[in-house]
Amino acid sequence: MDALVATGVHGFNGHSLAVFLHVALFAYWLGGDVGVYYASRYIIKSEVGPEARAVATKIMHATDIAPRVSLVLILPSGITLMAEGPLGDEFFVHGWWLVLVWAASLAWLTVSVIDYRGGDTPIARLSQKADLLVRYALSAGLVAVGLYTIAATDPFGVDTNPKWLGAKVTAYALCIFCGVMIRRQLVPFGPAFGKLLTSGSTPEVEQAILGSIRRCEPWVYSIWTLVLVAAFLGVVKPGSTAF
Repeated sequence: MDALVATGVHGFNGHSLAVFLHVALFAYWLGGDVGVYYASRYIIKSEVGPEARAVATKIMHATDIAPRVSLVLILPSGITLMAEGPLGDEFFVHGWWLVLVWAASLAWLTVSVIDYRGGDTPIARLSQKADLLVRYALSAGLVAVGLYTIAATDPFGVDTNPKWLGAKVTAYALCIFCGVMIRRQLVPFGPAFGKLLTSGSTPEVEQAILGSIRRCEPWVYSIWTLVLVAAFLGVVKPGSTAF
């Protein structure tokens, strides 16, 4: 949402298309995440039958594709908008850099979708490892870039006070990290839910399912907060001297 308040944007052009994509991805990310959370409320209800809870699990998994895709594509769409500003003058004077960013992001999206589809095939296992590696690397690297942008006087030679952008990049990086932590907390969920469907409900199974979902909740709330913070920063651009 880097350019929602930019002046002189009228009609259909590359800039307006980039803004539209960025806003749409934001909406699908947050909206899809809320849908996943709502479905999870039925999964932890022990009084609901296993069949109904299995349907809720399928709904949760199906809805998760929206935030998964949005998280990946927010990065190149944001960089596309950034390329039109002062920072873009320094790093994107040649269009092939932007092409490279989109190509790498689409490759990451492909790996992420393969991981989403699951399965116990060599390519599925490789995709899961590759997706996690990308997420760890991006969360660490982007936090470093964001903090540098906040701390430096003229980060990357830009003198328009882009500290808001550094904060936004940091928020996005932390969202990626929170998503990784959610995956870690869900590790016990699959085996426990499998036992629920095959052997029925037991206190141990219910505790494993409930505990796994509950441990995810702080990370989910953090993502919602960080996404809203990033959206606010992209719209308001506090402190920026670029007009």
